[in-house]
Amino acid sequence: MGLFEDLSRSLETRLEEFLRSNPHLELLALDDEVREQEQATQRLMLELQQQEKRFQDEILETAKEVQLWHMRIQKAKNANRLDLAQPAQEREAALLRQGNQSWSKMQLVKERLKQTEELQRKVQQRRQEVQAKLSQAQAERANPSPDQRSQTTGWNQSQSHTTRTPSAKDPLDAKFQQWEMDEELDQLKRNIRQ
Repeated sequence: MGLFEDLSRSLETRLEEFLRSNPHLELLALDDEVREQEQATQRLMLELQQQEKRFQDEILETAKEVQLWHMRIQKAKNANRLDLAQPAQEREAALLRQGNQSWSKMQLVKERLKQTEELQRKVQQRRQEVQAKLSQAQAERANPSPDQRSQTTGWNQSQSHTTRTPSAKDPLDAKFQQWEMDEELDQLKRNIRQ
């Protein structure tokens, strides 16, 4: 088992290093994760809405039955049929308890539905943030700065050795920008996992 655990840890470490060196791929993975969360939240909302509807129907049906048994109780009492009125009252009481239980369950479902709707809003907001970062990263990849172009020049391409102009980007500034972007990615990931 130790060999597999070491291999697994090694692969995870390599994957993390690869994603850190390719932040756009990390953003794509994060976007997929958030999209899956959004879809799961939508499925849960649909399920909760269906449960709420079932409880509403159940409560309405129980209310109709209570009304029927209430009329039967009155009819039996008016006819002086206490042998029928007593069991009818017990039936009515049982139906009222059943209706109260259904009402309580429906209220719990409604509360969960509210919480799920709030969660969906948060997930959608996070997804928009991730997509904005992803768009920014894709734009930066499509239009790399001169420093990034010189860093990504392939082995079979020659680099031009031009003198730096004062308007050219500072390498230290580029490193700080990369570091700041990595921090923002980490913050987005922490927010999503909360």
